[in-house]
Amino acid sequence: MEVSDYLVVAMFLSFVAFLFTGIPVAFVLGGIGVLFAGVGYFADLYLDTATGLDFLTLGLVVNRIYKIMDNWVLVALPMFIFMGLMLDESGVAERLMKSMQELFGKVRGGLAITVTTIGIVLAASTGIIGASVVLLGLLSLPAMLNQGYHKPLALGTIAGAGTLGILIPPSIMLVIMADQLGLSVGDLFMGAVFPGLLLGLLYILYILGIGIFKPSHAPLDPNRRPIEWRMIAEVLKAILPTAGLIVAVLGSIFAGITTPTEASGVGALGATILAAINRNLNFHVFFEVLKATFNTTAYIFAIFLGATCFALVLRELGGDELIETVLTGLPFGPIGIVIFILGIVFLLGFLLDWIEITLIVLPLIAPVVSALGLEIDGYGKIDSPELIWFVMLVAVALQTSFLTPPVGFALFYLKGVCPPEVRMIDIYKGVVPFIILQLIGLTIVLLYPQLVLWLPAVAY
Repeated sequence: MEVSDYLVVAMFLSFVAFLFTGIPVAFVLGGIGVLFAGVGYFADLYLDTATGLDFLTLGLVVNRIYKIMDNWVLVALPMFIFMGLMLDESGVAERLMKSMQELFGKVRGGLAITVTTIGIVLAASTGIIGASVVLLGLLSLPAMLNQGYHKPLALGTIAGAGTLGILIPPSIMLVIMADQLGLSVGDLFMGAVFPGLLLGLLYILYILGIGIFKPSHAPLDPNRRPIEWRMIAEVLKAILPTAGLIVAVLGSIFAGITTPTEASGVGALGATILAAINRNLNFHVFFEVLKATFNTTAYIFAIFLGATCFALVLRELGGDELIETVLTGLPFGPIGIVIFILGIVFLLGFLLDWIEITLIVLPLIAPVVSALGLEIDGYGKIDSPELIWFVMLVAVALQTSFLTPPVGFALFYLKGVCPPEVRMIDIYKGVVPFIILQLIGLTIVLLYPQLVLWLPAVAY
């Protein structure tokens, strides 16, 4: 190994070490990038090395930042964030919870199935993990505990259903992935539909299985009533406006009528109209949604800027060549290398948020996967089908980063709205089965790439 290779390893280790100091991630990334640019410069100056780093390297960061801010694709981020937060304020989820709870009351685990179903609807309409987990926790946890649900099952269901938004489109993670790798946002949105629904289906089957084999963990509602047409009408009345908005946003993208950026504007306007129709819109609500949108967008873009500096210095040190050499030298074959990478991504999810993994790790490993010679059928219509498939595998693996301790943000969002008697260990126990279900879903997508590629090919 050369000096630059040691510096690459030291950069990664320094990043992980500084994460535990509590310093904001954006400052850690940018600070380490600047620090190692200086280390490389002085190493060249006094140790006669050849890292090639100097002050011009940091000058290149300014050009990269300008390109980020000039990117129209990323305009979709604040729009989709606004759409999700406004829908949470519209009261749609609360109405849906009440009506569906009655509809599924005669099924063991019916309340947990209701939570999962609403999690899928929220995922397809909001994509904001924190908002979804908190909303589901506030609406359903008291009812589930009062009905006698096993505490870990109730907590795991809420956390698992709330994190579906990171995968099911419109997902801000997929927008960032498409931008980083130069892929079509529409392709990734369409490719994520079936994997996202597959995870939701696995959750529901698991809950039904618990209701059959451990009925005491998922008891029936003692106040259940026979199914009436009025119940079905209430469910339709609650879900159709949101479904219409989802169709307007995703349907226009899939049909090629609008770009994702244009569709995000339609979604933001539609969510505002829904909130007004439900009489949940006033100046205070509008201001709070705008402020939350600003804060979330600023957080993401701050990490963008820090990651840009970090990644540029890492590449100047030859980090991409080092990673490519290590991965291609593994004696596993192409599919084995993909599985090894997914294992690394899964383990990184225990320590890092999906944003850091998407901005730093994914651009380094995606070119390696493209060069493996994987023969993935894109039906002759999809550009880089192996990369679309691989990115979706990474997206499914990254979803676990929200559930895996110690950094799983969904766990802390949920703890924040739990009653005092709910301990953190209860949440940890509850999410373990759902992490396993996500790994099962990841395996299915790995074995059957057409789950990802069929819908984009049909759309074309």
